[in-house]
Amino acid sequence: MKRFIKKFGLAVFGVALAVTLTACGNNSSSKSSAAGSDLGLQQSGTLTVGLEGTFKPYSYRKDGKLTGFEVELARDVAKKMGVKVKFVPTKFNSLVAGLDTNKFDVVINNMAENKERKQKYLFSTPYIYSKSKLAVKKNNKSIKTITDIKGKKVAETTTSNNAADAKRLGATITPVDGFQQSIDLVSQGRVDGTINSGESFYSYLKQKPDANIRLIDAGDSIASQKIGAIFTKKHSKLQKQVSKAIQELRQDGTLTKLSKKYFGADVTNK
Repeated sequence: MKRFIKKFGLAVFGVALAVTLTACGNNSSSKSSAAGSDLGLQQSGTLTVGLEGTFKPYSYRKDGKLTGFEVELARDVAKKMGVKVKFVPTKFNSLVAGLDTNKFDVVINNMAENKERKQKYLFSTPYIYSKSKLAVKKNNKSIKTITDIKGKKVAETTTSNNAADAKRLGATITPVDGFQQSIDLVSQGRVDGTINSGESFYSYLKQKPDANIRLIDAGDSIASQKIGAIFTKKHSKLQKQVSKAIQELRQDGTLTKLSKKYFGADVTNK
């Protein structure tokens, strides 16, 4: 009889232990799904991020894995929010459209604020304050200042602020899919120049110091740009949470650390 009771007691203890462990497992696995449950995420507990994944040093692949300034930033933001992160690589010209079709929750992809975007979308607090430059071929003698691009061909992604600035300065836009293609067209002499952020050019020249381009400051012709995460207006709660996380990353020094790692300088402050 004692033997039966002992076995029965062990069996009950085993069931209780299994239930306890299962409950603990469910509790830990549900933490991220519970976090941000009222933020309207595409996937509960996961922040789905749209980015290019081809634009070094912002987001690119190294040994087949996504990395870069904005990739690490997104991971740190998600960590601050208590959720997981999922990346959806997308061509630049389709990123904003991806928000409208619920392809992702947020775009974190060197996306600058402008009047048109702010009418329809929400932006987080900036994580980069970007100053523009013009790249021309080294032997180009016809362009000495950025205003000399009037009537010239400039390579830009069509929906970018860079394209808008080039048009405003009187240039003709040659559409490209991304940064590297625009640099190639300049180097080959097929276009007269390309406008982009100083940090993008610095990073490129760090990797390819002998590239056949030279840089011209935009000066006062192009205002510095605020770069932030972008959301649809239905995601106002999410925008506030991401902004809060970015502010915390600024305060604890993470933003500056990431900037120096990928750009060689702090481009996160005004």
